[in-house]
Order: sequence, then C-alpha cells, then structure tokens
Amino acid sequence: MENKGLTKVDLIFEKIDSKKVMVKAFAMSSAEIIQSMLDSGLKGRGGAGFPTGLKWKYTAAEKNPDKYIVCNADEGEPGTFKDREILDRVSNKVHGGMAIAGKAIGAKKGFVYLRGEYRYLLPKLMIELDSFHKMIHEIGFDFSIEYRMGSGAYICGEESALFESIEGKRGEPRNKPPYPTTSGVFEKPTSINNVETLVTAMMIIHHGAQNFIQYGTKDSRGSKVFSVSGDTPTPGIFELALGMTVQQFVNEFGDGDTKAVQVGGASGFCVPRKKFAETIIGFEGVPTGGSMKLFNSSRSMYNVLHNYLDFFTEESCGQCTPCRVGCQQLLKGVEKVKKGEAKSTYLTELVKLADTMKIAAKCGLGQSVGNAFKSIVGNFKEEIIY
Repeated sequence: MENKGLTKVDLIFEKIDSKKVMVKAFAMSSAEIIQSMLDSGLKGRGGAGFPTGLKWKYTAAEKNPDKYIVCNADEGEPGTFKDREILDRVSNKVHGGMAIAGKAIGAKKGFVYLRGEYRYLLPKLMIELDSFHKMIHEIGFDFSIEYRMGSGAYICGEESALFESIEGKRGEPRNKPPYPTTSGVFEKPTSINNVETLVTAMMIIHHGAQNFIQYGTKDSRGSKVFSVSGDTPTPGIFELALGMTVQQFVNEFGDGDTKAVQVGGASGFCVPRKKFAETIIGFEGVPTGGSMKLFNSSRSMYNVLHNYLDFFTEESCGQCTPCRVGCQQLLKGVEKVKKGEAKSTYLTELVKLADTMKIAAKCGLGQSVGNAFKSIVGNFKEEIIY
C-alpha cells in the first residue's frame, strides 16, 4: 500500500459504550477474537511490533489452566507520555481491552504494571476499575484486574523484568526461552501488551478489522498515538496513521529549522534532515513506541547523544557485562573524542562495540543502545569530533 501522507485519526480517545463492546466481545469465541486481531494486522504499540493476534494465539494454545494478561504501563522511554494520557482519559478501554484479551487466551486475572511516577493517577484509576468490575459482573464474565506499582526503574519496561517486579523480586531480565506465552508472570502462560495495544484491540472489536486496516500500510496497519516534543510549536499527543514519511511529520510539527528527529526515544533512531523524505515511520522503516523528538539547528547532537548514553549507563541493571560495561565505555569514548583525547577514528571502534552489544546483551536495553549511538555518530560525526 502506498504512502498516503499524514492522516489524523480519532480511534484511541473516541467515546464509546464500553458495556456494549464488552457484550459483543464476550459473545465471540476465543478463536473469533484472535482472528479479528490477525485480520487487523495489529502489531504491539510498545515499539517491538510483535503481532498481537499471534501472541494471543500462542498463549491460548497453552494447556495450563492458569493464565494471565499483563498490561505494560511502565512508560519509561524518554520522550513518551501518551500512555499516561490514555490511562487518564480512557482507562475504561484499557480495562476492557484486558478483558477481551482474557477471553481470547482463557485468562481470568490481569495485572496493570503502572509506572511509579504515575502513582498520582491511582485514585481515579481505582474508581474506574471498580466500575469496570461491576460491569463485568453484570455481564457475567469472570475476570478481574489488579494494579501493581513500579518504582522508577527503566529496566522494568522489559517484559521479563516487569514480571519479576510484579512477583516482588528485583527487576532483572530473565533468560529466554522460555517466552512469556509459555512461562510469564508467576511462571504461567502470559500475554503482555502495551496500554495502547489493548485499547486498540477493543476498538478493533468495536469497529471491525476492516475499518482498522483502512489506515496505515500493508506492513504497518492502523494508527498510532505519538508523543511530540522538542523544538516544535505544537507539542502534545496526536493520533496519526502509520506509514507517513518523517518529512511529512516535520512539515506538520517542525519549526521550520528541524535538522533531526529522534524516532522511538533514547532507544530509537535519529533521522537526519537528508533522510526525512525517504524514511517511513512504521515497521517497514523506523518503528516507534510513540516518542517523537524534534531537534533544530540550535541543538548539539553531541549533547543529545551524551544525554542518552548517560541515561543508559544509569539505567542498566548491571546483570550482563555487554550492557553494564558497554554503556560506560561508549559514554567515556565519545567524551574522549570530543575532548581530543582520542582520534576521530576511535568512533569506528565504538560503533563495533555497539554492534557487539546488540548481539551479546541479555535484553532490549543493551541491544538497543546502538540505535541512537550509530545513527547520531553516523549522521552527525562533525558535531562529535574535537
């Protein structure tokens, strides 16, 4: 499907009758719900992009009668703040999406893992959750949700570290396999989905898969909520169809002097001006969990890179050497080059280190450090060398 340009959508925050959607969903079989997700082409909105229908299908196929739905609301990626708004405005859809997923995989219990900094939302969320439980009881579906709080650790956005935290343990990534669909929280089959993914699933049941696929492209179906920040006259949260180019995005949100866009937060890719027109925002180009940071010519890309590396060095759980030591060495390395203590050719060695981290690091934190590092070093080398 060809690019259609920038298209604004109102799906996530659209007002609906939750009870009516729930009744419709619970009248469907598990297979029918899963097929709706497969037909829609919905991929995880947290950034990784695993097909939601497949995740539910694999979890549903497990024979263990005890299964769980987990909503990842640990929105810790720098520059991302859309899940907070979704929870604040349409938490009924989050809860509803979890119940629909529960029906699909055969789970009677769900957990929302809420970012520690979002604790202020809890009083309102508890009121909404109480209403949800009453509605579900009236419909006659056996499903309940419990909130668990994070404590500000970025690593707990990684699914297995999140499970450890829910269980009351130190938040550290597990070895894989086994995968969550086989052994997730409490070592039971688990489907873990992002806040926006669950809301989108509910809206697909409401409108139908065919309505959803009218937006986006063949590889990136539907719409996405973007957190827009940085050097822009219109910061905020916007729902847009996937598949637009970075240039089309900049035309809408740039300040007329945008030289780079960081797509996907600190763990994402930095797209320079010369590549705006050819870069697609979607799974066939640069995927994103929602963070879109714009930088104009007044910004030092060395400072941007340094901030990201400082962040990763601080947030590494320290469990594996490639990430623990690698983050430190990348940070020290760019500092040396900037000070003139190392030749510019040393950047080539640092890029090799970033490539090694992508292969050898235990989880997505260490594996994704190279995204920002390589894209900034590769496109803005002149701002980093002494």
